[in-house]
Amino acid sequence: MAQQHLDPTDPTAGAVPGDALAGYLRAQATEFLRALRLHRETGGDAGVPARTRARPGDNGSEESVDAARALRRSARRISASLHTFRPLLDTDWSEAIRPELAWLSGTLAMEHAYAARLERLLLALHRLSGATVLPTQPGAVGAPGGAEVPQKTEPADAAPPTHPAATPERGNLTVGAAKAGALLERQLTLARTRAHSSALQAIGSSRFHAVADNIAVLASEVPLTPAAATADLRPLAASAEERLTDAVTALPLVTAGSPYNAEALIHGLSPDPAPHPQDAPWHQVRLLLRLHRYALEVLHGGTGPVDVRLLASGQALNRHRDASEAAAAAAQAARTPRIAPATAYALGVLHADQRHEVEAARFAFQQSWQMQTVGTP
Repeated sequence: MAQQHLDPTDPTAGAVPGDALAGYLRAQATEFLRALRLHRETGGDAGVPARTRARPGDNGSEESVDAARALRRSARRISASLHTFRPLLDTDWSEAIRPELAWLSGTLAMEHAYAARLERLLLALHRLSGATVLPTQPGAVGAPGGAEVPQKTEPADAAPPTHPAATPERGNLTVGAAKAGALLERQLTLARTRAHSSALQAIGSSRFHAVADNIAVLASEVPLTPAAATADLRPLAASAEERLTDAVTALPLVTAGSPYNAEALIHGLSPDPAPHPQDAPWHQVRLLLRLHRYALEVLHGGTGPVDVRLLASGQALNRHRDASEAAAAAAQAARTPRIAPATAYALGVLHADQRHEVEAARFAFQQSWQMQTVGTP
């Protein structure tokens, strides 16, 4: 049975006073400070995902990963609430802290994003090559500048292989997949290491301490305007929902609702290294959907029912973003000078595969968005 929701556009629903916003912000600020204390107690190894902690060189712990995730979670919710309900908050204070929260959340998220992107691309290479693990290619790792070391050739009188030969297409992909995987691992591991250093520097900076001080003040005193005491939060939450609805209406949902429409492959051979132009509206909808969800949390006091429709739509848009960024990483790796044709071929197939994942995520969003609103307690 469908769960009853507090509809911000329902004129018969009771008003939600400004005290609800103050209570929500205080709760999120308290969560932020608790996560910060846990992060410091566990060594402050920001954002190393659990699936990569067992690798050599990673000294993160599960507690520090959870703490970094909780920091990002609280920072996003505080920033989103300051944006949605900004007419009820002190303008100078909210406009000053919102960019700082966005900076902090983005900085802490980068290392996890690079690690997840690498894992996604390597798993895709395994799947596309039909192998459980990537074939070992001596010399493929460690070449300077992303270039590859030529492989040792077999003597002419060597015994023929005992396994059946692969088809030319699958053979090229399997050989190139190992080198492509090594190239991606070098590039994304380097990016992840730099992101890790940036996160540690950010947490130790005076800029971060200023943000933490502001959050500590927010945990005890929310700078509401005098009009907030008698204001109703529902119109502002309804405005966030309207912005989301308008952005979704502008999306090509009719095309996205047709499986295998190949729309996401357009501009796939463009030499422009900029992000895929057709992905930007979908990324914007993802951000607006997050603002809408957080506004509903404010109305419900953070304890309301989960809207399955919004949850499924958000998950589809997250997959869309991940696939889009993974495709861009594959395209960037393919621009590395002096790579072998087999490597370039594997990266091209990998790029096309991730663009198909983008298309599949759009289809999933279209299906989820058209569902009837259903909630779970």
